[in-house]
Amino acid sequence: MTLTRLAGSTAIFAMSLASSGFAQIAAVGAGEGALNIVAWPGYIERGETDQGFDWVTKFEEATGCKVNVKTANTSDEMVALMNEGGFDLVTASGDASLRLVAGKRVQPINTDLIPSWSKIDDRLKDAPWFTVDGTHYGVPYQWGPNVLMYNTDVFPEPPKSWSVVFEEQTLPDGKSNKGRVQAYDGPIHIADAAQYLMAHKPELGITNPYELNEDQYAAALDLLRQQRQLVGRYWHDAMIQIDDFKNEGVVASGSWPFQVNLLMSEEAPIASTIPEEGATGWADTTMMEADAAHPNCAYLWMEHTLSSNLQSDLSVWFGSVPVVPAACEDGSGQQNMEGCAANGFEDFDRIRFWTTPVSKCEQGECVPYYRWVSDYIGVIGGR
Repeated sequence: MTLTRLAGSTAIFAMSLASSGFAQIAAVGAGEGALNIVAWPGYIERGETDQGFDWVTKFEEATGCKVNVKTANTSDEMVALMNEGGFDLVTASGDASLRLVAGKRVQPINTDLIPSWSKIDDRLKDAPWFTVDGTHYGVPYQWGPNVLMYNTDVFPEPPKSWSVVFEEQTLPDGKSNKGRVQAYDGPIHIADAAQYLMAHKPELGITNPYELNEDQYAAALDLLRQQRQLVGRYWHDAMIQIDDFKNEGVVASGSWPFQVNLLMSEEAPIASTIPEEGATGWADTTMMEADAAHPNCAYLWMEHTLSSNLQSDLSVWFGSVPVVPAACEDGSGQQNMEGCAANGFEDFDRIRFWTTPVSKCEQGECVPYYRWVSDYIGVIGGR
C-alpha cells in the first residue's frame, strides 16, 4: 500500500491544526524525575517478564526519569486514557493517532530535538497517520502486520486465505471451524473484512479498506455478521488469547506477532502467516500529550526509543519490525536481518496500515469512524 493513498485522510485536520497554537520546547533540559506512558502490552519492558528484555532500567539510571506504564489493549482504550489526562506519552496505532491529533490531545514534535530522527526508515518519516500538513505529531516506534495465527496440529500447511476465519468450512483435521476461531474486538476489524472483500468481491470496487462507501461498508458488515456465527470469542487481551489457543480449542485467528512469539517460545504448536489477500497492520507512533507534565523526560525517552539496541531487542520480543532499519543488521541487539524479514520487513507494500476512517475520502463520501464503533458493537451483539 502506498502512503500517498492515506494522505487524503489527514487533509480534513489541516485547517484546524494550522492555528492550534501548541508550544514546542526549544531545548531538552534535565528530566523531571517521572514519565507516564500508555502503551500496548509488551512494548515497554524492564526485565520483569524476561530478564533478557529490558530497555527501561538503563534509561532510568541515565536520566533519573522513573517510567510508569499503563497498558491498553485497544486503540479506543488508548484514546480514552489520553482524554482523561495524566499521561506524557502514548504508543498510538494509526487508528488512534489522527483522532488524538484532531482532538488536540497530542502536541507537535520538534524533530530537531530528536538526534536520531535521521535514522528512521524513510518509508515512515512522513507517514500520514502522524504527519498533518507537514507537521509531525510523534516519533515512529515499531510496525508490523496483523498476522493469521494458527495451530500447526490442525493446519499442517499454512492457511492460504483468511477464509478460515470468515467462511464456515471443514478444516484439515476434518472438523468445522465453527466455534474454533476468533476475531479482534475492535471496530478497526471492519477493515479486515473489507480487505477480504477486495480480493473475493472485486465488483464492490473497494480500493482502500479504511475508505468505504455505504454499499461497501454494508457488505463488510454482512461478512462480519456471518463471521459472528463462527467466532468463539472476540479477543482484545493478548494474554487471554494466548490462553484460548492453549486451553480453549481455538485454532485460528487474526493476531499480533507478540502472541505468536510467546506461544512458540513455550513450544506450543503455533505458527503465523500473511495469507494471499495480504494483511492490515499497525505502524505505531510515540506521541506526546498536549499538556505533558514531564516534557524533558518525554523527549529523552523518544530519543531513547530510536536507539538501535532497543529497536533490535523490541523487534525480537514483540515480533515487530524496527523503524530504524540499521537495528536489523548492526549487531547492537538480538535481532538480525533474517529475523526482520520473518517479522515482515519485506512485506511493507502488502500491509494496509491502520488509519482513522473519515467521512471525506478519495471516492467522495465514506463512512466515518463513529459509525464503525456503533455498528461493530451491534455485530458483536448479534445485530
